[in-house]
Amino acid sequence: MQPVEVLTVDQIDLSDITFWERPWEERDGAFATLRRERPLAFFEEPDPRDFSPLAPPPGPGYRAVTRFADVTEISRNPDIYCSGKGAVSILDLPPEMVEYFAGMISTDNPRHARLRRIVSQAFNPRRIRSIEDSIQRVAVDIIEGVKAKGGGDDFVADVAAALPLKIICDMMGVPESEYATVFRCSNTILSGGDPEYAPVDTDPVLDLLNAGQTLTELMQGIAEARAGTPSDDLTSALISTNIDGEALTHAELASFFILLLTAGNETTRNSITHGLYAITTHPEQRAIWQGDVDGVTATAVEEIVRWASPVMWMRRTVTTDTVLSGEELHEGDKVLLFYNSANRDEDAFEDPSTFDVRRSPNPHVGFGAAGPHFCLGAHLARREIDVMFRELFRLVPGIRSTSEPDRLRSNFINGIKHLEFELTGA
Repeated sequence: MQPVEVLTVDQIDLSDITFWERPWEERDGAFATLRRERPLAFFEEPDPRDFSPLAPPPGPGYRAVTRFADVTEISRNPDIYCSGKGAVSILDLPPEMVEYFAGMISTDNPRHARLRRIVSQAFNPRRIRSIEDSIQRVAVDIIEGVKAKGGGDDFVADVAAALPLKIICDMMGVPESEYATVFRCSNTILSGGDPEYAPVDTDPVLDLLNAGQTLTELMQGIAEARAGTPSDDLTSALISTNIDGEALTHAELASFFILLLTAGNETTRNSITHGLYAITTHPEQRAIWQGDVDGVTATAVEEIVRWASPVMWMRRTVTTDTVLSGEELHEGDKVLLFYNSANRDEDAFEDPSTFDVRRSPNPHVGFGAAGPHFCLGAHLARREIDVMFRELFRLVPGIRSTSEPDRLRSNFINGIKHLEFELTGA
């Protein structure tokens, strides 16, 4: 193992993609330095025109919010720190592009409250129970399929990604013949320019737009079919839900579909993959968990999400001059809420660099901090992680990773593209 390089505060550049190629330990150390010495550090924005002539020019820069207390303070005050100018992009994108790829998470009240009411109404208790019942069936089928083959090559493709992909596609009524398309497009949208998903001979912005268009057309086709012949899926519920005379527009439905596929698929699969790697590299924690599956799973799931921090940041924009932790912020300033740093904050967590499946309390912000934009799918994600590890421990109790993770080159998603594994307990 190579020695971990310790960066000084002036050597840290969160806008340099090579920073995000560093080992996790070096990145965590850099964020610890920022929390200690420069918790609201300013960074110039990357110039996307280096990668695509279609990209807009860089903006005026941003503040990196690295302390837990500041992340939670911003999240509780959406009137001062808005999402509407783009929650998932450092750059100021055209409003229609923000709407296309971010939808509900890049809106503010009253529109955000309206969208959330409509979507929440469609997720009624009966539908949630049906989805939860299907999670266990799907997880068992996936694991039994891997066992029947005598193992697999890639835990991400064979196990971790397969579960949320099928759950979400079944939920929305996507036919199995389109699973590969959904998987490919969601990878492209959240690729962060990683060469595996955005080849050097293509334009990443054009790839992004094409992937979004493909998913939009898929959703439009499903919605049109359900309008004539409703079924018991979520798409039928969404197009028929009407609250106080308001329903989702076609554009809002497509945007929600893209959001659900990317946020619900990518983040859950990365949590499950990080979880397998974590229990492989921390065998003492694995032993604790497997020794008391019923007693430990709930806290272990929360610790995996804290440890993985699959979405590393969200952006907010300052709407009025204010002061945060003694520093002046001005209208129009961009602030990036680094959840990965907040989840390692020494002031919020005891021994935060330790993976502890029995950690309690665990007020992590892996699903965002408390506020109007707390993850709508947090319950579903927790359930999927919970069930997958219960079934892995039951059906293949010796499963473990056998390689270093092949990491996604991204400053947004803490992704693992591939992870070799073996079923030693099969």
